[in-house]
Amino acid sequence: MKTRAIFFFSLLAVIILTSAVLPHYAANTGPTVKRYLYVATPGIRDYLGYGGHGILVFDINNQHRFVKRIPASGYHPDKTPSNVKGIAVSIPLNSIYISTIESLQRIDLTTNKLVWEKEFEGGCDRMAVSPDGRTMYLPSFEKNFWNVVDCASGNIIKKIEVNKRAHNTIYGPLGKQVYLDDIASQWLYVADTKTHTLVNKIGPFANYVRPFTINGKETLAYVTVDSLLGFEVGNLTTGKKLAHVAVEGWNMGPVRRHSTPSHGIGLSPDEKEIWLSDGYNMRVHVFNASSPYQQLTTIPVQDMPGWINFSIDGRYVYPSSGEVIDRRTRKIIYILQDEFYNNVASEKMLEIDFQNGKAIKAGDQFGIGSLR
Repeated sequence: MKTRAIFFFSLLAVIILTSAVLPHYAANTGPTVKRYLYVATPGIRDYLGYGGHGILVFDINNQHRFVKRIPASGYHPDKTPSNVKGIAVSIPLNSIYISTIESLQRIDLTTNKLVWEKEFEGGCDRMAVSPDGRTMYLPSFEKNFWNVVDCASGNIIKKIEVNKRAHNTIYGPLGKQVYLDDIASQWLYVADTKTHTLVNKIGPFANYVRPFTINGKETLAYVTVDSLLGFEVGNLTTGKKLAHVAVEGWNMGPVRRHSTPSHGIGLSPDEKEIWLSDGYNMRVHVFNASSPYQQLTTIPVQDMPGWINFSIDGRYVYPSSGEVIDRRTRKIIYILQDEFYNNVASEKMLEIDFQNGKAIKAGDQFGIGSLR
């Protein structure tokens, strides 16, 4: 009996101590990081049927459910919403930037209010922000130059002329170089971020350069080109083209937009896989990201994919057709829907993480590798 009493009181003491410790432990695990997918619309031309107008926010941790719509500016001269061309974030300035054909908007991530909107001569296209969040390379709308812009003020620092049709832009994660895609050239151009001048070019590729991505160490570029269902690989150090990879088992044909079969490519954050758009067959093809670039699988999607992105941790894949794909299982697990339960699709989206109501980390719009 005495032994049972000792056991009972010992057990009671353990329960009391555990209940006292657990709340203290939980309180010291730190605030929860909230992860959101920010989707800018109209992000497929100026079609309002893919989510209307604004920035739509989805809760990544809660089955990608719709959270809110942030009002946006960006209008054509006739006052209709303009096609969103790019999306980028500056964590130090607590701002998200949206470019449209005519203008660039800076929106505060805490208040969701417009800080400023500026129109640029020659228009705007898909821009990129420096790793320190202070400088932006903003292409004109398919003119022959990029503007280097101060992220705080929107003032132009310098103008860089390239070839003919400025388009996609990747600011290297190491902060020293920017990669410039002129879609009327077979070369990928490289600018130095200290002098804001052209210092190199990669290629020539098989045709005009379209969407591309790079690895985290900035040694390789994975490039889509006109009239190729597939991609090519360039060495960012030597400037040489390394590989030509065509999708096997699928035919090319006419596409609804972008006039090329593979418009959209992403490198998984762990740099193990390449995900590639197929606009004719309405599919996404998955490849091993190292030579000989083995084709692994193919996933059908609900509409023409024109862009591919990833969550920061690489768990989710976001084709612009609106699906959320589990990268491990290759299964479509959610479809993005707005507050009216309409399907949402956009080529301009990225993840932003918050802690204590403050933005602490952002992904990118290009599916860039994360290994450094």
